[in-house]
Amino acid sequence: MGAAFTGSDADDLDGDVYVTPRYLAGSTAIGDPGLQPLRDLGWPLDHDDVGNCYVTAPDRRVRLGYLPEGEDDGLWRISVYRDPHAAPVWGVCFNDKAPTEFVAAFTDALAQAYTEGPGSYLSRGTGSAFDALAPLIDSGWKLSRAADQTLDWTAPDKLAGLALATGDLDPEMEITHLEARWFMWGGPHSWSRWYATASSETPVHLVAAITTAIVDPAPVLRWEQGLSKTLRDHAEVTPVRPPPPKAPTPLDVARVRPRVLPSARTHSVPRWSTSTTPSARLSGPSRRPGR
Repeated sequence: MGAAFTGSDADDLDGDVYVTPRYLAGSTAIGDPGLQPLRDLGWPLDHDDVGNCYVTAPDRRVRLGYLPEGEDDGLWRISVYRDPHAAPVWGVCFNDKAPTEFVAAFTDALAQAYTEGPGSYLSRGTGSAFDALAPLIDSGWKLSRAADQTLDWTAPDKLAGLALATGDLDPEMEITHLEARWFMWGGPHSWSRWYATASSETPVHLVAAITTAIVDPAPVLRWEQGLSKTLRDHAEVTPVRPPPPKAPTPLDVARVRPRVLPSARTHSVPRWSTSTTPSARLSGPSRRPGR
């Protein structure tokens, strides 16, 4: 769990609660974290007339679209091309409910792969599907279903999962629809779930960047008011700034008030003084008259 902050430290954070597991945190609805890794490579940012924006590699082999005004719920669409004028080799999509940290983890890995050269981002590579499944398995995810040419892996709380298609798929349908090789999801109800898809030719190490982010145990920051009730009911939500202590009740005060012990009883003993009157003289012991 994240450490609690007080004072100006908490004021500088972009959120007032920590949420875990992060696959129940929802989206921040902010595009900058996902765009920044590619922008840091110097790629230009373009906008269309309706408010969507695009980041494109100088050689036009990689294109990211951030589409808040798109035709469907696919908010993030990343496509990679061998030939900028041909169909994409592979594509990845995150919908509008996907935690922004998952998108940022993917684009960060993609930016690194691009700097390493085409061999790191254009082909599926030599890795196996297990490389992307390993982070989930290591975090306790279980194979919950193996049927209809699909392997389903589910989180221990059954609130997130991954479906890996094992049969033949239409390359075009994989990129434009949900029938992709990799389908990741999270959330308690189908209507409120986030999802991410990756087509067959997506490099496995880039898919692994997503699955690693999904099971990262570190909580993420959110504004509590922006969390849906559905997510709040299932996630662990911890305030960044600890709540102030409750005002003590009269009973609490009484319990902690120090007890006043009664003083030891004293007796007044007359003393001789220059102002002592004869009547105030102490009577001495009685003596019998001498014989």
